[in-house]
Amino acid sequence: MELIERFIAGFEGKTISVAVQGLETGKEIFINADVMMHPASTMKVPVMMEVFRQAEADIFSLDDKIVINNSFKSIVDGSEFSLSVVDDSETTLYPRIGESESIRELNRLMIVRSSNLATNILMELVSTARINTFIKELGIADVNVIRLIEDNKAYRLNMNNTFSARGTTQMMRLIAEGKVVSKNASDEMINVMLGQEFNESIPALIPADVKVAHKTGWTGQHFHDTGIVFPPNRKPYAISLFTHGFPEDDENQAHNCMAQISKIIYEELS
Repeated sequence: MELIERFIAGFEGKTISVAVQGLETGKEIFINADVMMHPASTMKVPVMMEVFRQAEADIFSLDDKIVINNSFKSIVDGSEFSLSVVDDSETTLYPRIGESESIRELNRLMIVRSSNLATNILMELVSTARINTFIKELGIADVNVIRLIEDNKAYRLNMNNTFSARGTTQMMRLIAEGKVVSKNASDEMINVMLGQEFNESIPALIPADVKVAHKTGWTGQHFHDTGIVFPPNRKPYAISLFTHGFPEDDENQAHNCMAQISKIIYEELS
């Protein structure tokens, strides 16, 4: 803990939140863990949770196909908006507007490639209100999902999704414990997150053979990573690293900071 605090103290003018819960010993690390931040794409994890909840409730099957569309309604006034392909880290869905894709594949693209388009399609399918309700039903505090991605009218009115690192780690811990929807659903969600393609932060400096199921997020000066780390021969630990204030045009600074913190935590908990 002191080592992490000293490391963080070297980043003047930056907000760095750390929240860790170990399933092996119950050890916890919380530093600035209750600061509320824009969650960026870490908010895609509760979207996935509600998708799996509704699938388990037989509202639909993950293998059902739905139409790929790019027209969504603002929570402000119901006016329509579309996503821009240049602002999305996943681009393969945009040429396929009007075609169909399985809910399972849209969910995968939302997590491993952070597809904004897949996210909004799924959020409209399951409803934002229902996502937020499920978070509350699980007893997760300070994790609030109220709007779709790039609802700029809502953004300008400060109607934003807000997460804390503590609440996000609580969410990840429940998935690690098999308590979100069901053990099978939790395991499948972990398996999806194990396929994450952006690995510059939590996994970057820990041993390459250590499995990390995680979800990154970045927007503006917010850079985050949250996940479940599986050290060999031990129960996993849930971890969230949230940052604000690193320059948008040099994201490596934020990634390197989070990677170093992750390494310190791994060495302390393994």
